Amino acid sequence: MNRDQVTILALTALWTLVVGAIGALVLWQFRRRSLRVTIIVVALAPLAAALAAVGQSVRAMFISAHDSLVVLWTLAFSGLLGLAMSVVLAHWISTGSRDVGRRLRDLGTSYESVGVATNGNVPAELAELTDELESTRARLAASRERERALESSRRELVAFMSHDLRTPLAGLRALSEGLEDGVIEDAPGALRQMRTTVDRMTGLVDDLFELSRLSAAPPPRRRSAVSLRELAEDVAGETSEHARANGVTVAVSAPEDDDRLAVHGDADELTRAVTNLVGNAIRHTAPGGTVKLTVDRETDGRVRLAVTDGCGGIPSDDLERVFDIGWRGDEQRTPAASSADSSGGGLGLAIARGVVESHEGTIEVNNVPGGCAFSIDLPQVNAPVNG
Repeated sequence: MNRDQVTILALTALWTLVVGAIGALVLWQFRRRSLRVTIIVVALAPLAAALAAVGQSVRAMFISAHDSLVVLWTLAFSGLLGLAMSVVLAHWISTGSRDVGRRLRDLGTSYESVGVATNGNVPAELAELTDELESTRARLAASRERERALESSRRELVAFMSHDLRTPLAGLRALSEGLEDGVIEDAPGALRQMRTTVDRMTGLVDDLFELSRLSAAPPPRRRSAVSLRELAEDVAGETSEHARANGVTVAVSAPEDDDRLAVHGDADELTRAVTNLVGNAIRHTAPGGTVKLTVDRETDGRVRLAVTDGCGGIPSDDLERVFDIGWRGDEQRTPAASSADSSGGGLGLAIARGVVESHEGTIEVNNVPGGCAFSIDLPQVNAPVNG
C-alpha cells in the first residue's frame, strides 16, 4: 500500500468517525421523537460521511473538476434514493406502530374487531403482532360473554333458589302454626309432610354445595377404573322405583362381553352425574315411555354413555342453555313435593356437566325422535375394573 492510499484511507476513516459522532449526537437528541425521524437520520449519516470522504479524497488525488463533479452527483443521486427509501420505510414502521398502539389502548375497553393492519403496508413482524392482538381481543370478547352468561345464570339461580326455598318455608310455617294452634287434626300426616319438605330443601342445599365444590377446582382425588356399564346398571336399579311411580320404564343397553367400557374417575361423582341425567329424563318422560341408558365404545378411544328420554324434544333456542346454572325448561319453577328429583333448583344438569368436565370428558344434548339424548364422553382406560 503506497502513501496516497494510506492518506485516502486515513481521510475516509476520519470523516466517517466525525460524521458518525455527529449522527450519534443527533440520534441522542431525537431519541424520544418519532421512529420516522430516527430512521431518516440513520439513512442520512452514512450518506454525509460518504460525500465528505469522497470529496476530500477527490481533492487529495487532484482529479479534474469534471470527474469529481460526476462522482459527487452520482453519490448525491444514490443518497437521495436511499433517503427516499428510508422515508417510505419509516412511514410504514411508524404507521404500523401507531396502529399497534391504538389496538393496545382499545384492548381493554373495546371488544369489537378493528380489522387487519392499516392497508396491509406494514412489516411482517408488526402485521403478526396486530394479528395476535386481534386474536387476544377475540379471546377477551369470548371470555367477557362467558362472564356475562355466568353472571346472568347466577342471578337466575339466586332468584330460582329464593323462590324454591321461600315456598316450602311458607308451607312449613303454616304447618307449624296449625299444629301449634291445634287446628290440624292429622298431626302425624302434617309431620310427614314437614319431613318431606325438609328433605327437599336439604336436597337443594346439597346441590348448591356440590356445585360450589366443583366450581372451586378441588385438589385431585384418588380415582380408579370405573365400568360405565356396571354404573349404568346400578343407576337404573336405584331409580327403578322412581320410574315405576311415574309409569316410566328404565332400560340399559351395553355390550355384555366388552371389558373396554372402563373410564378413570371417581365412581361416586360419576354415579351422581348419571343419576341426575336419569332423574331428569324420568321426570320429563310421559307415562308409558322409556328412558334408555346406552353404553358403547367410540372409535376415538373414548366411552360414551347416553341417556335418551321421551320428553318430546328441547326447543333449539334452549339447547345451548340446558347446562346453565339455574336453567329449567319447566314453566312451573317449584317441583312437586313428591318428585324424587333432588335437583329442583335447576342444578342437576349443571352438576352433571361439572362432574364430567372434571373427568376430562364432554357432555352434550341433542334432540332425537320423540325426545332428547344426553351423551357423556369420557376417556377410556385399559385397567382392571373395580367391581
